[in-house]
Amino acid sequence: MSAPVHLFLGEHLGRYGFPEGHPLSIDRQGAFWNAARSRGLEGAAVLAGSRPASREEIERFHHPAYVDRVIEASRTGSGYLDTGDTPAFAGCYEVSCHLVGAALEGARRILSGEARRTFQPIGGLHHARRAGAAGFCVFNDLGVLIETLRADPGLRRIAYVDIDVHHGDGVFYEFEDDPGLIVADIHEDGAFLYPGTGFADETGRGEARGTKLNLPLARGAGDAEFFRAWEAVERFLDRHAPELVILQCGADGLAGDPLADLRYTPAAHTQAVRRLVALAERHAQGRLMVFGGGGYSLENLSMAWCAVLEALAAE
Repeated sequence: MSAPVHLFLGEHLGRYGFPEGHPLSIDRQGAFWNAARSRGLEGAAVLAGSRPASREEIERFHHPAYVDRVIEASRTGSGYLDTGDTPAFAGCYEVSCHLVGAALEGARRILSGEARRTFQPIGGLHHARRAGAAGFCVFNDLGVLIETLRADPGLRRIAYVDIDVHHGDGVFYEFEDDPGLIVADIHEDGAFLYPGTGFADETGRGEARGTKLNLPLARGAGDAEFFRAWEAVERFLDRHAPELVILQCGADGLAGDPLADLRYTPAAHTQAVRRLVALAERHAQGRLMVFGGGGYSLENLSMAWCAVLEALAAE
């Protein structure tokens, strides 16, 4: 029998972060794992390491010219990969390759039946676009993963669910016209928050119209508002009956995050994961992949991701 949960941790994954003072620091993996062990969760999952994705794999989503730029910036360790949010650092290419590679290894384990669920806390870089970095995201591991899964003839419908406080624009718009990717995104209203996108009337383009759901929440919204939005997400997903589910569970919606204004508690993450585990069992042979996403308070992300791990392991 396959192990239920495979948890991706490792040296290279832990090195994804930016220079001192940047909101996305390199101590996120350590903060989470210290908290998880303090709660006795070290045995809740099979520990898995990463492997570097090849350039060919990365180019399933990203343009070759952009990959060239990341390689050069990684060599020099200077400059920005976008207009000012995502600084280069020495080795950023190699570290980012490991994030993508971990996602692809997770997919391999899921599709082979070796794992039923995966959790990659350092991953879920949903802002990077095909031709460039954005919002602290060098490579879009989710985009590469989705392109890889969409090439599998055995998967017709994949669900991507995003509860990060910021709209997952790098996934949403790059697959806006793909009817095989079902997207549900709960986030703080883009009228007030980066990236300024994800409005309720954006439901997909062309043949994909109706396969995308955006649920923006007002500033100050908390668990009650999240739970109401979640009911709509679950109805939407049940209608589309996905065959594999991906969750980006950013912790930056918790109260007190320095970059946003929602007021969730970890109960939001527990609810999302528990209900997606059940939904994946109904429609997707239990296949659920979870990515940590954002979160700029170490205390908050530790609480949220521990709640995620507990919920994944409990079912």
